[in-house]
Amino acid sequence: MSNSLQEEILKLKDEKNAIILAHNYQPKEIQEIADFLGDSLELCIKASKIDDKDLVIFCGVDFMAETAFILNPDKKIVIPTLEAECPMAHMLPEDVLLEAKKEHPDAGVILYVNSIAEAKQHADTLCTSANAVKVTESLPHDKILFGPDKNLGTHVAEKLDKEIIHVPKDGHCYVHRLFHVEDIELKREQHPNAEVICHPECNINVQNAADKVMSTGGMLKYIAESDKEEFIIGTEVDMITRINAEVPGKKLYPLLEGAICETMKLHTLEKVRDALVNEEPQVTLPKDVAEKSRKAVEHMLNAS
Repeated sequence: MSNSLQEEILKLKDEKNAIILAHNYQPKEIQEIADFLGDSLELCIKASKIDDKDLVIFCGVDFMAETAFILNPDKKIVIPTLEAECPMAHMLPEDVLLEAKKEHPDAGVILYVNSIAEAKQHADTLCTSANAVKVTESLPHDKILFGPDKNLGTHVAEKLDKEIIHVPKDGHCYVHRLFHVEDIELKREQHPNAEVICHPECNINVQNAADKVMSTGGMLKYIAESDKEEFIIGTEVDMITRINAEVPGKKLYPLLEGAICETMKLHTLEKVRDALVNEEPQVTLPKDVAEKSRKAVEHMLNAS
């Protein structure tokens, strides 16, 4: 690591007794200065075990930093830029969920962790792409309100004998919706020995055309343990950055070069440095929202 700004950040981090958490979709220069890299579930678990740090710098999108605050209401949670909002999370406002609960009072409520805290507080439990099936199984209800990601909900519905009602009807990740079956066919022609792995936020026909469907954390583990050498990766392109750093010797091809989450890229080294210096912008939630949401987060962690 030769970047002087990276070195300045590491020095500040030690001085402030801070920890830097970063999602797998962060750019390389931020991945390199993170104490911990992970998918949503891994970051939730890590956030639930921060005891010895005074300051948390969260390089991800808004709902992730909110979840860190829910699990650590006594700690200072800082996100380098407040503009890093997940579009999918904001597709499920509180009023839409409450209306769905009125229409289906007998349904359990599972929200993808990619949701805003105002909605989270009304959920029975949360899930991530890594544990969605397991968490859904853990609820006794035969009918489930599931949101905001329709594709993840469909992925769950195909594996379990439960009625899944999507809330909203078409919540989605704009990055994963870029992938099409034709992209898989083209990449298979170009790399006939490669295995295709895609994320469950992809459209269901893309999932069915892939060899494996798994979370980003699952992808890393699977590729590290696999005897195969070539993989086509159907998720945000910087997941390949992390796998290349941790699993050398594999040949990785993005399913689409343009699969970029612009929101994740809003964090820069300059903004991380400033966040450490100023200890802001802080992420906080009203006490009642945080406490209600915490029950759903803890149910998910226990069910994982």
